[in-house]
Amino acid sequence: MEKFDPVEYVRGLKQLLVSDKKRIGFLFGAGTSLAKKNKNSITVPVIKEMTNIVVKELSKKSEFETAIKQIRIEIGEEKFNIESFLSNVESKKNIIGTGTLNGLDRKGFDELIRKTKQQIINIVSVHKKIVENEAIKDLIHVDFAEWIGRADRKYPVEIFTTNYDYLFELGLENKSIPYYDGFTGSFNPFFYSDSIENMKFLPNQTKLWKIHGSLGWKLEDKKVLRKDSSHEDILIYPSVLKYDNSRKLPYISLMDRLSNFLKQPDTILIVSGYSFGDEHINERILTALNSHTNAHVFVLFYDKRLIRDGQYQYTLTEDSNIVKLAMENSKLTVLGGKNAVIGSTYGEWVIKRQIEEESEIENFYKLDKNEDSWTGQGELVLSDFSKFVKFLQSMILGSGGVEFSEL
Repeated sequence: MEKFDPVEYVRGLKQLLVSDKKRIGFLFGAGTSLAKKNKNSITVPVIKEMTNIVVKELSKKSEFETAIKQIRIEIGEEKFNIESFLSNVESKKNIIGTGTLNGLDRKGFDELIRKTKQQIINIVSVHKKIVENEAIKDLIHVDFAEWIGRADRKYPVEIFTTNYDYLFELGLENKSIPYYDGFTGSFNPFFYSDSIENMKFLPNQTKLWKIHGSLGWKLEDKKVLRKDSSHEDILIYPSVLKYDNSRKLPYISLMDRLSNFLKQPDTILIVSGYSFGDEHINERILTALNSHTNAHVFVLFYDKRLIRDGQYQYTLTEDSNIVKLAMENSKLTVLGGKNAVIGSTYGEWVIKRQIEEESEIENFYKLDKNEDSWTGQGELVLSDFSKFVKFLQSMILGSGGVEFSEL
């Protein structure tokens, strides 16, 4: 198997990030809303916890409790989560007609779907608790915003995120970073799609594109407005309908922006917290990379899974879907915990030269413990969003981080 030196490749990634000539963008998924800065950080729950909360609340109504138990058996315990559940009930609603399924008629499924979506909104609205507890300083997103604010570059950073929550907004506003998210106006801010298509609109501001929608987005009189969040928020919910909904306004404009961003010269897109599970997003990325662009996508792929106490499994294997995609496209680099795909080649992380002080690499690599001999094997930790932000912070002059020229 090919061996990749993490010191060499992380040094290359750093050089791209500090270049003032590169267009830098980020695609952030649900994993970035789970990341903690410290033990006091308030974050969005993981999908398993979110599923349990939703099921518990919905089951307070007896007919929903019965339906959920049946649906859970149909899906299977291993595959049952909020996405598979919502997909199941939305599919049944579309085929039920005048009959019943799982003890519910069409009206019952309508109510179950509405209440499920309301519970999702309630769960991701962690900003309320963060503000009440004065816990903004404990958000890792604040440190990320600080890096944006202190980086001197020709082109503004563009952030694409599938997350509905306000964590990136809280971070940017805490650090007084001006940003644009496609809305304009004061009394009833409205989504201005023409500004999404024009890459030169507000050229110096950081961009925040919420490609699956956001808390507070409402559709009124064929306009998308930003108001207080409620069950009427228009979002691309985690279900089988994601692909169809992504082809509607305002999402189609935001997806076009992602495509057009990648088609610009000297463009780098760094992906974190996103597992390449949404085909409508993957399609845009791969189509753009297959065009005559010199853009490159770096995926910080979190593949570490707890098997039992103290034992982990790393899932970035040669038969992984994302590995197959990267092996077919040299512009797609995937960096996992133990393995990577670089230049369409699958390999493992091994440091070539023995490191005397682990502090030299602790920002990005954790060596395996081996008392008998030096192996150079270990875990690249940048796929953890918190660790990645600390790595970015180490690049800020005066932060105390180690410069890679010292390695």
